Amino acid sequence: MAIAKRSRTQLATQRFEYAPAPESTDHVKIEKRYDLFIGGRMVKAHSQKRFPTINPATEEKLSEVVEADAVDVDRAVKAASKAFDSWSRIGPSRRARYLFRISRILQERARELAVVETMDGGKPIKESIAPALAAGNTVVLKPAETTPLSAMLFADICMQAELPDGVVNILTGAGKTGSLVVSHPGVRKVAFTGSTEVGKSIQRSLAGTGKRLTLELGGKAANIVFEDAPLDAAVEGIVNGIYFNQGHVCCAGSRLLVQESIFEPLLEKLKIRLNTLRLGDPLDKNTDIGAINSKAQLEKIAGLVESGVQEGAELYQPECKLPERGYWFPPTLFTNVSQSYRIAREEIFGPVLSVLTFRTPDEAVEKANNTPYGLSAGVWTDKGSRILWMAERMRAGVVWANTFNRFDPTSPFGGYKESGYGREGGLHGLMSYLELN
Repeated sequence: MAIAKRSRTQLATQRFEYAPAPESTDHVKIEKRYDLFIGGRMVKAHSQKRFPTINPATEEKLSEVVEADAVDVDRAVKAASKAFDSWSRIGPSRRARYLFRISRILQERARELAVVETMDGGKPIKESIAPALAAGNTVVLKPAETTPLSAMLFADICMQAELPDGVVNILTGAGKTGSLVVSHPGVRKVAFTGSTEVGKSIQRSLAGTGKRLTLELGGKAANIVFEDAPLDAAVEGIVNGIYFNQGHVCCAGSRLLVQESIFEPLLEKLKIRLNTLRLGDPLDKNTDIGAINSKAQLEKIAGLVESGVQEGAELYQPECKLPERGYWFPPTLFTNVSQSYRIAREEIFGPVLSVLTFRTPDEAVEKANNTPYGLSAGVWTDKGSRILWMAERMRAGVVWANTFNRFDPTSPFGGYKESGYGREGGLHGLMSYLELN
């Protein structure tokens, strides 16, 4: 009896069909129009300007939000200043009760928040709100203009938790609104997460004002794989590091540094794994890669990928049928990449990986540090001494060992160089919100 044999590659690239498993949206209510959250309640804005927030997977309008103006910003800052007098004076244990209450409600409404985040194409509310409140500060939050809906849902959670009026205020708007918040004389501390260009602009505007500033900016993280690394585990870490959330992660591992001796087998495994990724409806539980969060970001990704091709890098994309509507980009991998190429230097903020090689640990460190950024990095090796040696020499705020994108809330996180400064998490994350005397 003859037995048919199939190669490992043929088996690994088999396509499995999955029945759709969409997440229900019945429990989610998105208002047609949102006002501003000021002084503990939703209030009508002074500004008459509104703009739509779009579902990037369908290009359908989800809601309309306000583009807050100077009058709205002033109202929010004054509400926060008024609340500060009482909030900063209550004991830490009483403030903790409110934070635990908010945390419990967030857990109870986690599914609702996840669906709204998926539909709006954004990321969770920044963890920097919690240390600010815990330290006795009041907050004016301005979410990204492309993803404001989870912030509006957070406003409802603050009301449900009966947080004192004015402790948290939420303004929607674009860059001009953010600039008004940053420059308001009543604001004493600014925490910004976003692009390096905007971070530099904020830093220049605050120079000489005495305001405190922390910045979490762009990144171009190196994921470094040595020849003694467990390759299958490394491949999963690489995929999670760059293709999670479509690469919309500031600490995404967008540069892969592979020791020359294992370049071919690792690349083969990585390409096989890319062929198993499923792109499509973000609400489908079987989906691995969802929609790009805006049309402008999609155009930026496409432009940088085109520059990689023109500069001589070798492009690989698995067979991937893109939906007809929405903002989509397939998982992408570049080889034959030089350090001078734009795809190896600039933050792409999308599902695009650049692969480079190295021979020695010294060369790996040199290439990893050859970037204006310094937010994160990963090291894959079987030797603990090598991990410590690498971590000691790499200019990155966090270095993961045989994993990637894992966080401990008790450990500080932040960047070097153009990735910003200041730390979030742990005791370090509280210091920038305190004035010690």
